[in-house]
Amino acid sequence: MDDNQPKRVVVAIDGPAGAGKSTIARRLAQRLGFTYIDTGAMYRAVALWALRQGVRFDDLHRMEQLAMAAAIELAPGRIHLNGEDVSEAIRTPEVSSGASQIAVIPGVRRAMVGKQREIGERSSVVMEGRDIGTVVFPDSDLKIYLTADPVERARRRSDQVKASGAVDAVPVAESVVVAELARRDRFDSSRATSPLQIAEDAIVVDSTKMSVDEVVEEVLSHL
Repeated sequence: MDDNQPKRVVVAIDGPAGAGKSTIARRLAQRLGFTYIDTGAMYRAVALWALRQGVRFDDLHRMEQLAMAAAIELAPGRIHLNGEDVSEAIRTPEVSSGASQIAVIPGVRRAMVGKQREIGERSSVVMEGRDIGTVVFPDSDLKIYLTADPVERARRRSDQVKASGAVDAVPVAESVVVAELARRDRFDSSRATSPLQIAEDAIVVDSTKMSVDEVVEEVLSHL
């Protein structure tokens, strides 16, 4: 590499659902002028395509084919699948459930990781997900494990669904959301492929009692 070329920087933010990863990663990318990569949205996009094509989530071969063929483009706050803006369409409960199911398929993960690494090789990035610092970019310049109290995570997830504007979004009791997040945590942490783990060199940030700005400043202080 040319020594005069600016160094590409990778900031990896991992953590459980509802911890605020997307919000923090997006804000960090804006502050730093980096590319923001929402890996969860990428899996959701593939799940959405599978639903539209009538492909079963347990059809490993077809799901891998869809993941490899999916043309996914990321822009600030938006995601396009095969040229269509699907930013709202991927936020439904059905798509969310599908994304969780296909995320454990080795072929799908290989395809997604390949796409994510390609983006990271082109520019400095802030990438969030559940295995960024452990699998996708184990040599990240900074690894953050963002977490929060389960009740606070449930509140944030409910607010996220309401703000999504999805036409089929319906109010869900907080206790139901807490239970669903607990189920998701168990699933993500125990899956055989790329489980949710805290990287040995990751900095754990508990955002329960912190504002978005406070979390951003905390992360920036380490970078």
